[in-house]
Amino acid sequence: MSQSNISTIILAAGASTRLGKPKQLVVCQDKSLIRHICDVALQSKVESVYVVLGSQISLIEKNISDLPIKIIENPHWQTGISSSIRAGIKKLPDSTDAALILLCDQPKVNTSLLNTIIDTYISTKKQIIACKYGDTIGVPALFDKSLFPELLKLEGDYGAKKVIANHESDRMIIDFPEGIYDIDSPIDNHE
Repeated sequence: MSQSNISTIILAAGASTRLGKPKQLVVCQDKSLIRHICDVALQSKVESVYVVLGSQISLIEKNISDLPIKIIENPHWQTGISSSIRAGIKKLPDSTDAALILLCDQPKVNTSLLNTIIDTYISTKKQIIACKYGDTIGVPALFDKSLFPELLKLEGDYGAKKVIANHESDRMIIDFPEGIYDIDSPIDNHE
């Protein structure tokens, strides 16, 4: 597996209720959060970039419509993040070897981190490469296609942490202390 077909799924369907406005369009480092994470993903070694949108889809899509990405509409976004993961996985082509799942509200994610995750996957052949920050092991995280059926069974407002926890012996952890910074409330936007 010296070269892999890896797709990125950016989860950006939520309504940002705590923030009071579309989190995806918050400007941080001179770009909207959604534009930043799309640019980071497009500059990485991934084959293709999928963005899962739901709440305020037309408004958010305008901000990234000029990029070479594929938009996936999640009509069930209100049921929680698992529905966005399922929507993204279902749209991946059969040729996909792995999916790199990202959130739009982690402004410290960069191309170097994504390439490290991809390179670690290729070199170790582990099923999961996940990031550690604070007391969390989570996204950005890459999942081998052998785990897609398990990701498709996720329900409710739970992300992929359960899948990561279920495969402790077949995962690699990458330290990403900056992952603790996310944008959930107006006070979080301190850049």
